[in-house]
Amino acid sequence: MTAAETRTDGALAGLGLLDRERIVARPGFNRWLVPPAALAIHLCIGMAYGFSVFWLPLSKSLGITASTACPDLTLASALFTTTCDWRVADLGWIYTLFFVLLGSSAAIWGGWLERAGPRKAGVVSACCWCGGIILAAIGVITHQLWMMWLGAGVIGGIGLGLGYISPVSTLIKWFPDRRGMATGMAIMGFGGGAMIGAPLANLLMNTFKTDSSVGVWQTFIVMAVIYFVFMMGGAFGYRIPPAGWRPEGWTPPAAKSTMITTKHVHLRDAHRTKQFWLIWAVLCLNVSAGIGVIGMASPMLQEIFAGSLIGLPDVGFAQLDAGQKALIATIAAGFAGLLSLFNIGGRFFWASLSDKIGRKNTYYCFFLLGIVLYALAPTFAGMGNKALFVLSFGIILSMYGGGFATIPAYLADIFGTQFVGAIHGRLLTAWATAGIVGPVVVNYIREAQIAAGVAPGPTLYTGTMYILAGMLALGLIANALIRPLSDKWFMSDDQVAALQAKSAAVNAGPTGSFGIGTGGLDAKAMLAWAVVGIPLLWGVWVTLRATFALFG
Repeated sequence: MTAAETRTDGALAGLGLLDRERIVARPGFNRWLVPPAALAIHLCIGMAYGFSVFWLPLSKSLGITASTACPDLTLASALFTTTCDWRVADLGWIYTLFFVLLGSSAAIWGGWLERAGPRKAGVVSACCWCGGIILAAIGVITHQLWMMWLGAGVIGGIGLGLGYISPVSTLIKWFPDRRGMATGMAIMGFGGGAMIGAPLANLLMNTFKTDSSVGVWQTFIVMAVIYFVFMMGGAFGYRIPPAGWRPEGWTPPAAKSTMITTKHVHLRDAHRTKQFWLIWAVLCLNVSAGIGVIGMASPMLQEIFAGSLIGLPDVGFAQLDAGQKALIATIAAGFAGLLSLFNIGGRFFWASLSDKIGRKNTYYCFFLLGIVLYALAPTFAGMGNKALFVLSFGIILSMYGGGFATIPAYLADIFGTQFVGAIHGRLLTAWATAGIVGPVVVNYIREAQIAAGVAPGPTLYTGTMYILAGMLALGLIANALIRPLSDKWFMSDDQVAALQAKSAAVNAGPTGSFGIGTGGLDAKAMLAWAVVGIPLLWGVWVTLRATFALFG
């Protein structure tokens, strides 16, 4: 054992298993082990997107074959009733709670995460997310909706926020040469979680379904256990680089973009800059438009193309019988699955592309291309061209996912890497806002159109598409106004050194790359990637099989 290693072991003495200093990487560590650790957590919490798979079964949890409806049921009475089945709208509030609490918890505890480290945050996330699902299972057993809201929605939502931001600053520090790609790999998992979780949940519910149970609470418990194992594995797989580490043989490019700083802004100052709020607006407007499409994807396809989806091009939506509507609803579910694939692929593609063309230019692509596609969508619908319509919304959803994956690197470029995880957490309040604004705007426009006598069809969504294009136009303006920060916002070298002193003491001895190079896919890394890659590939296969069967 070298003297440096002896000093490191001595410094680790007395540290807790979850302490940040415990997970500083040692010489010989492979940085490619960190992305699969992040994916293990994100693939689990990403099931938040797929929770709607439980709504219909839960709406019949008492009646089993049909809902036990109560005409006088209100939202307040639904929280405590034990004799009436819940309405889908009552259950849907869990989805809203997910993203409101995700953004809020990320903002509140982002600073703590930077101090505590990603392992501790990952463990807390696993306990909250999986514990919340267990509490929701108890809520199903006792038929108490308030317990489901508290468990899955509130406690689970806190777990979502901590799990979502836990790897961000860590990955950016491990991959200074590929910031966008690194965060894209992890955040891709959040978009793909539902693609694995939704079919798994259906499989489990069908297995546990009996004459007296719809199989939901049993599914909750099994999935919570599976998720807890994966998330704890991911949390304990996290490592952080030694202070001042750079990949072996890599140096920052001599000619750097003025949009990429080498300095650092303190967390307490980031929200005082106009750049923070401009980026906040950029994310909020991009997400508001995209999440609105996600929420209305299925009814939109059904009402626009109606009978043409089943070979009856002259039959409108109102003229379809119940059986035909059920058939096109299944086809629309395939459309939603296809959008999920674009969402996932976009997170990796656009984030990686941003390493080449820059973050600001990437967002220019999102807004300019998005405006054109939203504006053309009514034309494609009026033409009855399903291929162009589906492709346009696939590209739109790829940019929705790409926006999430690119934003951490955008923040690192503007504010530096020292507090990027915490700054990212505060910025996610934009997601919480968009999660309310986007669906509400889209749904109210649709309802207003119907109230005005507009029949289901292409014209029902024309105004919606133009308003979403307008949102992106505002985002384009906000992105154009983003400029590099002035020097007054950056910390001095002494301040940065003081913040890093604790970690630097743990790693005293080696300098430069600390014996940690750029890494590669060795046997250990390949095994780690297989653990997360096999479930992801299974989800892709299930989605593609359904999509080809429905559209082919």
